[in-house]
Amino acid sequence: MADPRFYDNRGPFTLAEICARSGSSLPAGAHGNARIADLASLDGAGPEHLAYCVGGRASRELAVSHAGYCFIGPKVKAESVPQGTIAIAAADAGVAFASAAAMFYPESGLLAWAQQTPVDPSAIIGEDVLLGPGIVIGPNVEIGAGTRIGPNTVIGRGVSIGRNCEIGSNVTITHAYLGDHVLVLPGAQIGQPGFGFNSSAAGHAKIPQLGRVIVQDHVEVGACSTIDRGALGDTVIGEGTKIDNLVQIGHNDRLGRHCILAGQVGLSGSVELGNFVVMGGQVGASDHVRVGDGATFAGRAGLGPGDYPGGKIYGGYPVREAREWMRETGALALLAKRRKKAGDDKN
Repeated sequence: MADPRFYDNRGPFTLAEICARSGSSLPAGAHGNARIADLASLDGAGPEHLAYCVGGRASRELAVSHAGYCFIGPKVKAESVPQGTIAIAAADAGVAFASAAAMFYPESGLLAWAQQTPVDPSAIIGEDVLLGPGIVIGPNVEIGAGTRIGPNTVIGRGVSIGRNCEIGSNVTITHAYLGDHVLVLPGAQIGQPGFGFNSSAAGHAKIPQLGRVIVQDHVEVGACSTIDRGALGDTVIGEGTKIDNLVQIGHNDRLGRHCILAGQVGLSGSVELGNFVVMGGQVGASDHVRVGDGATFAGRAGLGPGDYPGGKIYGGYPVREAREWMRETGALALLAKRRKKAGDDKN
């Protein structure tokens, strides 16, 4: 469910209204005047919530979900729908859910600023906080004692920043909770909408991003790095993790404690890293990747979909264990050298 500290819910809406907006038929036997209170993910939904399932791995989550209502795509089997859940058939469950999300949260995009003073009077500012020139602080923001914030930084509605943090200049933080002793270098962007779309023949439908960013204690975020907020759940950066400059962290990613991400690492959505994971420069990971504790990835490694056990060193594209990668690289170099020599001999 969306955090009311950051989002305004315009519901509830009736099932009939939601079906009409999404272009779906009212499910057989369902009451059109049933009221739906909110949206939620499959694992967080209750009887008054609407979720969606496109199939695949999500079907397993649907089978144990407590959602009262769920858009289901053509690939979802009837036996995956649990008793008590009203299934709403949709040609594209993601697109249908996006249309419903726009009803509940029409202002879920970029923040609209209307305040006349740089610091909203409802903000709670701790002792010994230093605010640089040109700062804008939105309503209901909380900033802990001893924190310093640089010039031209924007702190959006409801954001909470802990004690003894240092936020650089030209930073934007929205929809986020930051712990204590967090360092954010200049130009970083935390809590912006994730890159979430459902594509069809009609185009690309934006999925409202209704989650948050949770940054735990002693995290460092490098200059011009970006941490997107979750689509429905949270993007989480674990305690003590260090993020270099120009790193992209997608929506719903969950990074464990004391990870290291070097410059230009790019993580797609719903990536899960264990504790003490190290990624060299320009490592890229596709969505829904899972990495175990203590795994290390050489620079420019490319992670395709799947699980990567912890405690190992990986490299290459597509990624494999480093020893295998180095043997293959050496074998290719030797083969190329032999072919070149054979060509020279013929000449």
